[in-house]
Amino acid sequence: MANQQDNVDDVTKKTGEMSLNVGAKAFVPKFNVKAPAFAPRKATQPAAPVAAAPAENAGVAKPMTISIGGSSSNNTAAAPAEAVAVPKPVTISIGEASTSQAPAVTDAAPAAEPTPAASSVDSPAPENPATETATNEVAVEEEEEDDELFNEQTKEHTNVIFIGHVDAGKSTLGGNILFLTGMVDKRTMEKYEREAKEAGRESWYLSWALDTNQEERAKGKTVECGRAFFETDKRRYTILDAPGHKNFVPSMVGGAAQADVAVLVISARRGEFETGFERGGQTREHAVLVKTAGVRTLIVAINKMDDPTVGWDKARYDEVTSKLTPFLKKTGYSPKTDIIYIPMSGYTGAGVKDRVGSACSWYTGPSLLETLDGLQSVERKTNGPLRIPISEKYRDMGTIVSGKIESGRIRINQKMMLMPEKHICEVSNIYGANEAEEKTAISGDNVRIKLRGIEDGLVQNGHVLVDLKHPCHITREFDALLIIREAKNIITSGYKSVLHVHTATEEVILSKLLHKVNAKNQRSRAPPPFIKQNEKCIVRIQTTKPICVERFEDFPQLGRFTLRDEGKTIAVGKILKLVETNTINAAN
Repeated sequence: MANQQDNVDDVTKKTGEMSLNVGAKAFVPKFNVKAPAFAPRKATQPAAPVAAAPAENAGVAKPMTISIGGSSSNNTAAAPAEAVAVPKPVTISIGEASTSQAPAVTDAAPAAEPTPAASSVDSPAPENPATETATNEVAVEEEEEDDELFNEQTKEHTNVIFIGHVDAGKSTLGGNILFLTGMVDKRTMEKYEREAKEAGRESWYLSWALDTNQEERAKGKTVECGRAFFETDKRRYTILDAPGHKNFVPSMVGGAAQADVAVLVISARRGEFETGFERGGQTREHAVLVKTAGVRTLIVAINKMDDPTVGWDKARYDEVTSKLTPFLKKTGYSPKTDIIYIPMSGYTGAGVKDRVGSACSWYTGPSLLETLDGLQSVERKTNGPLRIPISEKYRDMGTIVSGKIESGRIRINQKMMLMPEKHICEVSNIYGANEAEEKTAISGDNVRIKLRGIEDGLVQNGHVLVDLKHPCHITREFDALLIIREAKNIITSGYKSVLHVHTATEEVILSKLLHKVNAKNQRSRAPPPFIKQNEKCIVRIQTTKPICVERFEDFPQLGRFTLRDEGKTIAVGKILKLVETNTINAAN
């Protein structure tokens, strides 16, 4: 009992002589997350360990550590009772054990076993193999589910644009295709026929299946690039009905940017072909524009062969083809591999779905739909980075945009980014053929997308939807190879025109003429003072606003463009180099 009383008196004496040194180097308050009496709080700096006293100072007591809310992570060394002579200042560590060593209270008690310290906020949580495995399994299941959804679409999708001079019969041909493939029923077509007859436009009723605008029906001219869908046993198709009038060429350019195949509709009627091809019509310009847009296959539909002035005459057919072939070859199409001629009547349907038969005994080739089904498959970048140039936007219980998926694939609830504004949005609904809701869409599909999380005022034609991991480039300046197609005067630096690239339209300036390129694709060392028609030159182009483009060799669909001025196509080109991209991307 006396020995115990001495120990108590000894402890009382020691604690009475203790002093709290707030400025001690080892005093760093921390809170333990698991401590029930304290809220979790991250330490501002790690606790500095207090060095152990050297052996020769055994006569002086080592600093004592009091841990509140946690236990020490170090071994507590036993010290003899007689070693306590002059106590040092006490170090108090709240919420986490100090790294310094504390002396034992008595010499009789053995050293306690170390208790693992409670994990602090700084310490990383240990990895749980079971949790990690479960996460990987969920990711694999989601990926497999996405692949199953994307594989549900078995038929290939092809975008077909109908081009040609005004009154060539493009809308009539497209409307008859919809009727012959069952996309427009007989009752609806009879209604159109009755309404067209009452309006004194009896022969226009087939075109009303595509020209739904009252202005278009009244004037018989397509104003905007119409869109419709049809399906055969082999493929799914989107019809892009381009306007033929020269005042609406910008709409035609936007449609050409979405096309995979072009159908150049030519009127075989006496006088109409000559007007569209030889007298400043749109036949030539449309053929150039679709080639610039990257359309490789051109089907030439020699329409109105049933007209009384033609009567399925082979001589007239040969006359038209003999004039078209040299021009199309000069444009860049190969007559053997890229051009297909088909005689037909879009009004009666001869040569459209079924072959012309006995009406045209000298032609034994396939019909238009047979030709489309027999074309080679278009290479798609289904697994590439997402790129959807927006061709149209409107508001209908939310923001809805439309366009062709040039690369990648989308699904419901997928997050995307709108460039160049860099707004994050989410896919709410996907509308495919005939406004049917779809779960997914892949590269090549022409779709309407309802977006969540963005206002329609922030969306403009020419903006590009991309995935979050692979944004496209934004620039105000780029170098390009330019080919002058038609120019009355010479072109110098400072020349202004309108740029058409994918679905974007922007005013630009030719700031520099860098190199003239000869027929052997050799560059001049000195910059040329000017360029003129039928010449090639590498130029630097500046835009008034940031636009989304890519180098032609990286992404052709976003790297080819057209320059137009005064209602004419002046030049075509492809982007070679992007300038100031990093600065603009960082600023945005």
